[in-house]
Parts: sequence; C-alpha cells; structure tokens
Amino acid sequence: MTSTRDRLYVDGTWVPSTGTETLPVTNPFTEEVIGTVPAGTAQDAGRAAEAASRAFESWSRTSLDDRVKYCTAIAEGLQARQQEVALSAATEMGAPWQVAVMVQAGLPVISFASMEDVVGHVDWERQSGNSLLVRQPVGVVGAITPWNYPLHQIAAKVAPALAAGCTVVVKPSELVPGVAYLLAEVIDAVGLPPGVFNLVPGTGPVVGEAIASHPLVDMVSFTGSTRAGRRVAELAAAGPKRTSLELGGKSASILLDDLTGQDLANAIVGSLTGCLINSGQTCSALTRLLVPSAALDEVVGNLEVFAQFATMGDPLDPATQQGPLVSRAQQERVRGYIRAAVDDGARLVAGGPEQPEHLPTGFFVKPTVLVAQPGTPIEQEEVFGPVLTVVPYDGGDEAAIRIANGTPYGLSGAVWGADRDRALAVARRLRTGQVAVNGGVFNPTAPFGGFGQSGYGRELGPLGLEEFTAVTSLQL
Repeated sequence: MTSTRDRLYVDGTWVPSTGTETLPVTNPFTEEVIGTVPAGTAQDAGRAAEAASRAFESWSRTSLDDRVKYCTAIAEGLQARQQEVALSAATEMGAPWQVAVMVQAGLPVISFASMEDVVGHVDWERQSGNSLLVRQPVGVVGAITPWNYPLHQIAAKVAPALAAGCTVVVKPSELVPGVAYLLAEVIDAVGLPPGVFNLVPGTGPVVGEAIASHPLVDMVSFTGSTRAGRRVAELAAAGPKRTSLELGGKSASILLDDLTGQDLANAIVGSLTGCLINSGQTCSALTRLLVPSAALDEVVGNLEVFAQFATMGDPLDPATQQGPLVSRAQQERVRGYIRAAVDDGARLVAGGPEQPEHLPTGFFVKPTVLVAQPGTPIEQEEVFGPVLTVVPYDGGDEAAIRIANGTPYGLSGAVWGADRDRALAVARRLRTGQVAVNGGVFNPTAPFGGFGQSGYGRELGPLGLEEFTAVTSLQL
C-alpha cells in the first residue's frame, strides 16, 4: 500500500500546499519509503484557521441534532472503510493486524457514533438562581495529534468538537498521515460544510506551532510528548487560549500481597499485556509492575516465560502480536533505555536491545522485562516501547501507593487483589486519570486524561465534549 498524497484539505476542497517540500512515509516493517505527504507551511495552517473561523458562525448555529447526524454519518463512512484504515495503520506505523482492526480502526468509529448518546449527558442549559447557564462552543479548535493511535486520537478530538459546534484544524502526525486522509475523504463524502474540518499535514515545529499560536485559533487540543506539550502550552499562553494536553505516562500495575494461584497468574498476564499493547507505544501502557518482594521470584519466573509468547513479525500476519516500532529513531531510543538500565544495575529478565534474529529488517524491539529499583531512570521515565520494569516493594499497600505515585506522571494504572474492596481502596489513592481494578477493561466513553506531567483536560465521553465548550451566564 502506497501513501503518496499531494494535497491538503482546506475549506471543503483539496488544495496544494503553498510550499514545495514533501515528507517521506516509511513502512517500519520493510524499512522502505512507501509514499510522501506535503510538508505543510505556516501559511497553510493560517489558511486553514481562516477557513475554520469563517465557517464557525454558521456551524455553531447548526442544530445539535444536525451536528450529531453528521457525526453518525462520519462513523458509518469510517466503518465502511475499516479495512483501509487498518491497512494504513499496519503499513505506516506497524500496528499488528488484530490491533489495527479492533483498535486503530474500531475506536474512531465508536468516537463518532457515541456522540448521539454523549450529547444527552451534557447540561447544555441549566438554571442557577436568576441565571440561565448556557454551554456554547469554544470556537476554532486546533487539534495536534500523535502517531501511535493516529486516527483514534484525531477522532477523540474532532467528534466532540464538531458535536459541540466547533470548527477544527487538524495536524496529523507526519509519520502516519494516511488514516487522517481517509477521514478527510469520509468527511468530504458526507458533505460537511466547507471550513468545518480542515487537514494540514506537516511537522510540529512548523505547522503545529503555527496552529498553536494563530490568533484565530481559540483552543488547542494536543496529544503527544510532555516536552512538546510544554511548547504548545507556551505558545497558546501568549494568546491566551484554552489548551487541553494529553501527554506521557509511566503507569503502575500493582500486585497486592493477597494474590495467589490463578489470580496471581491472571494479574501477571494482564499487566504484561497492558504494557505490550500496540508494541508498547501507548501513553497509558502499564510499564511498571509493582510486586511484593516475597512474590518477586515467582512473578519474574512467569514473566520470563510469558514474554516469549509475544510473537513478533509482519504486522499484516494475523498471528503477529508485536509489530515494529514506528521509526528507526524510536527503535534506537528504546534500545538506548534498555542498555542504560542494564548499565545502571537493572536485571534483564527477558528480551534486550538486540535485533530479533529471525527479523533482520524492521524497527523491532524485543518484549523486554527488567527488574529495577524505585527512583532509577528506567522506573521514572517514559520509554514508549515494549519494556516492562518490575519494581519490588516492602511495606504493604502504603509502600505500593507511594511508589505508584512517585513519578511525575499520572495517566493510568491498575490494581490487582483477591479482596476487591481492598483493591478499590488502593485504586482510589492513585493520583492518575484511570485505574483498572482486577482487569477492568478500557471504556472508550469514560473520561481519559491525567495528573501532573501527563497533562490536563479530559477526552472521551460527556466530559470530553464539555472541554470544547464555554459557559455563558444569562442573568434573568
């Protein structure tokens, strides 16, 4: 599948960039360049912001029912092209086929389709004393999105923004742009009014910064690294304009000391799976496993075995569980973390920094398990790859909570215990945006976001929609 595109989508039509440069799109399994996209310019971002600003007055006055109908039509259009979306995600970022179909292509459909229900859980108007509180769309939204869940992260912003009555300018990741183009094609086919949705590919320092600083952009919704998020917040603050930042994570999965037998085995498998999902390229991945010291040997022995069953290979092979990382730079970054951790005294249990012997090409990193102490870089810093850090603890629940809350991040987490009430009590004390208790599954309509350096604001569900609104008080 080639990914060559030569246009931007601005003001309801496909237009050339004002620049002449292009950006390569690489297949991370074959390491071959499979296409290009325009390297958008600051002028392109400005044209898109102007188109979104012109469209805002009419779109914001479109009835809520009609806005939801557009979201539903987009969901149906994405559903009809689910295989194309999955193929794009697999070939451009290396998502294993099962993940590409169910997650990369499936979740965006849910994001748009769920608006029909979500809008019913928002207080669009309510009385407060002698005031009528009215929720209004915040305005033009700049959406800057990452490569790891390239369409889901766009949909999680665009769907609620459209439902709220906002217009949008999207900058997709230049590494994995194909799915964004498929969305634009669907939106064009359903007849969304010109200027309501605009797509400008390009790099963060050029297009991303132009969007974040443009005077006609009222809000910036950003998902990506904490470093880049700080830069977005800095540029937006000069406006000032509203920002919503979904950043990094170093989430802990806590095994309580009452786990035994099958409960313990389930917790180990669930924690490893939560780390390795999408080849470890997940901001909310469970990358730390907190284990009572008395159970460390048993847990590590199981992990050494379980990690071997994470089949690496061609993302298009349905048997593949672990695909390559998105780029050579990402591969080298993750390998560097593994090497540094071992040099720093961490114990290598499984995996390691070497290229898998049966996969001479492809940006692969073996599923890796390390045992390290709290406070070390591998326990504190986001790696963004298939690397699980096992951290032994003594001192019961208090020690586990202290270690779990002991990083600058707070995006996700998990607690496993034989006593559900005890596990819930521990979960309530974690300073993080989501916690799975005894394997509770991800809810795509529950609010998603974090504490600390994991950012602020929430996506998904009613709270995610409310992020794109502002309240006016009508004094009666």
